[in-house]
Amino acid sequence: MDAYGTDSDARHGPDDPGTTPEPEGPPEAADRPDQPSDENDRPDHFSDREHRPDQSSDQDHRPEPVAHPEPAAHPEPIAHPESAARPEPDSHAGPDSHAGPDSHAGPDRHPELIVPPQPDAPYVETRTGVAALSPRYQIGAALALAVVAVAVCVHLGMVFLHVAPSNTLTKAHGKAIEEWVYPEFEQNWKLFAPNPLQQNIAVQVRAEVQAKDGEVRTTGWYDLSAEDGRAIDGNLVPSHTQQNELRRAWDFFVATHDSDNRPSGVRGALSESYLRRIVALRLDRDDAAGKGGVVERVQVRSSTTNVSPPRWSAERISDKPMYRVLPWWPVTAADTDGGAE
Repeated sequence: MDAYGTDSDARHGPDDPGTTPEPEGPPEAADRPDQPSDENDRPDHFSDREHRPDQSSDQDHRPEPVAHPEPAAHPEPIAHPESAARPEPDSHAGPDSHAGPDSHAGPDRHPELIVPPQPDAPYVETRTGVAALSPRYQIGAALALAVVAVAVCVHLGMVFLHVAPSNTLTKAHGKAIEEWVYPEFEQNWKLFAPNPLQQNIAVQVRAEVQAKDGEVRTTGWYDLSAEDGRAIDGNLVPSHTQQNELRRAWDFFVATHDSDNRPSGVRGALSESYLRRIVALRLDRDDAAGKGGVVERVQVRSSTTNVSPPRWSAERISDKPMYRVLPWWPVTAADTDGGAE
């Protein structure tokens, strides 16, 4: 019996006389997991410990080394000297008790999941549009764009000079400007010189009719502009014909004739035929010739009346209509059936 009151053959831990701890290997065994830790190979292991009381308590409570093929990722910390007297409940745990779920985690745990770095591929810019064409087609596209740009600039310049006030360019190149603009690009507005209408212009026509019995009579004046006005009033979607056909035809005639109603060129004859056809169709629609009658000739005039000034204005103008009467035009079957002569 020794100082603990037990047989000297029993093995005792440093603080628990009734506990028989597992034999521990030498301190350097934790660093060498590949060496055997069997206590039978070291018969003098425990006798040396019992006769060396000067060893620190932390060496006596060092956990049993775990025999793993790889070192643990999180080794157990060394117990503090003050807590050496406290027994460790897991002192007899097996080799697997010291290894957590991540104890073997590391860069070599799953080598098949590690993807080696790939070299960066060179960046190739994708070309689109004209840049994607070959140099030959790029030159062709550039020339086409240049031609289109020149044509657009010339067209805009011609239209600008056409609607601009009279200037040196329009006086020197007026004929070329008119040939470019008319008839496809005709403009009826003026730039920098707005001139709102201050007069009401009505186009009127009368006819010389031969009746069925051979009698010739002259009808009264038909106010064609008033007819268009009545068709537009209350109509949410008036037609282009009702709004502009007669008005534009009269403006076309005035612009191509002098004050004596003589045409000033080929366009003058065209405007006359156009206006004659319009009034002939309108008379036929109004049944001006009557049953069995025939329209032999027509005469057109314009009635211009000044717009009355507002009541607060001191301006005084005449409210009497002014007439511009055109000569009699013969009407043929082409004016009512096949077109103007």
